[in-house]
Amino acid sequence: MKKWLVPIAIVVVLGFMLMSGYNSLVVINEDVNGKWSQVENQLQRRADLIPNLVETVKGYAAQETEVFTALANARAALAGAGTVSETAEANQEITSALGRLIAIAEAYPELKSNTNFLALQDELAGTENRIATARMDYNTAVQSYNTKVKSLPTALYANLLGFSEREYFEAEDGAEDGVDVDF
Repeated sequence: MKKWLVPIAIVVVLGFMLMSGYNSLVVINEDVNGKWSQVENQLQRRADLIPNLVETVKGYAAQETEVFTALANARAALAGAGTVSETAEANQEITSALGRLIAIAEAYPELKSNTNFLALQDELAGTENRIATARMDYNTAVQSYNTKVKSLPTALYANLLGFSEREYFEAEDGAEDGVDVDF
């Protein structure tokens, strides 16, 4: 057998392994991107619902402008977020402001019985569930991707091919404390 066939065979096999590893990284990376798009989609859905909810509550609670301002600012911060951590921080601000808004709404009995408000509140609760599911799906995809990028033999060439560890969507510090509402 010719001596040059063995090195060529090894190079061909290594080339196929590299191509296969690259292709799997591309697939997993695109899965992460798709999951992040779903998080953004649900956050946008919530941001679109907020003005309707705010306008409904405003009609009943005109004096509560501080909460409306905080909610508008948080919504603007979400729209301007460029990274996962900026989005998580803006999301936490919206969650906090929404908690105060719901508490205000509960202080006005005639608002609680308003069908528009109740429908919007149900929509918002459903959206919050969708956001939680989308964040969980995104983090699961990031975990799979990061595991692949850090595992051998992929770790040997992933960075060279432009694949680096991705950032998880994490709650801000203090998110577990809940929202303080004070009238």
